[in-house]
Amino acid sequence: MRFLRAKTNIDFMSQSKLALIFSSILIVCSITSLALNGLNFGLDFTGGTLIEVGYPSAPEISDVRANLKRAGFDSIVQTFGTATDIVVRIPPSEATESNAELSTRVLAALSESVDGEIEMRRVEFVGPQVGDELAEQGILAVIYAMVGVFLYVMFRFQWRFSVGAVAALFHDIVVSMGVLSFVQIEFNLTVVAAILAVVGYSLNDTIVLFDRIRENFPRYRKRQPVEVVNTSINETLSRTLMTSTTTLLVLSALFYFGGEIIHGFAFTLIVGVVIGTYSSIYVASTALLMLGVSKFDLMEVEKEGATLNTRP
Repeated sequence: MRFLRAKTNIDFMSQSKLALIFSSILIVCSITSLALNGLNFGLDFTGGTLIEVGYPSAPEISDVRANLKRAGFDSIVQTFGTATDIVVRIPPSEATESNAELSTRVLAALSESVDGEIEMRRVEFVGPQVGDELAEQGILAVIYAMVGVFLYVMFRFQWRFSVGAVAALFHDIVVSMGVLSFVQIEFNLTVVAAILAVVGYSLNDTIVLFDRIRENFPRYRKRQPVEVVNTSINETLSRTLMTSTTTLLVLSALFYFGGEIIHGFAFTLIVGVVIGTYSSIYVASTALLMLGVSKFDLMEVEKEGATLNTRP
């Protein structure tokens, strides 16, 4: 890690126009994907039935899906924790049958060509009305987070910093959801939690950079704003790379070894960390410069007569 300790002098802001074009393309593609493909809403939002069963030995997921399809179920099958624990998600249907009847039919379909007894662990039902309420609450949670970030950054720094931070967060959320729409990852409550975690991660990275920019403006009074921003990015670069790398290592382990049940959560965070690291350098900082931030915005106004009052 010697290269992380060495002082870097990379001219990040020289590529700000190119980064702006790249970010614009990402946002347009994300919005297009959301408009054309939409999100692959899970049962948390669409409603339906979740059934968890335990097999005596690890089954082939393809065989489980085939058995359910032959029985007339349009279902989503995932492992839950271990390879012997299976979760079946069945969307709502027009058929009027109780949870007990539905779970009995599913258990009968799963028991085909299986040696041993399958254990029914739990059955949960989510109504469409509950799904609509969860979708509304998820959207409101993201909006409240954005408003809170704007007010917090404006109180701690200055309004130009608030706009830069919110622009970076908007960029991260739209691009992350666009990627989810493109790859059709199931969008459920765990993914909403991951998006809110992305907001927190991206904000933390941006605040660290903004704090260094605020410190460096009075320190380098004779430098141009773009030079101060470049210096600040280089000074926080090692911290940014170390944080992003270690976080991605943990998330990669969760994605590959955590089971299908948290694939969406881990995948969303991986995308968010990569996009958030990029946006804190290029989107937030570029927005700050475009709004014309200068050392005068960060210097305290000296009160008239304050110098005279300090004389003996």
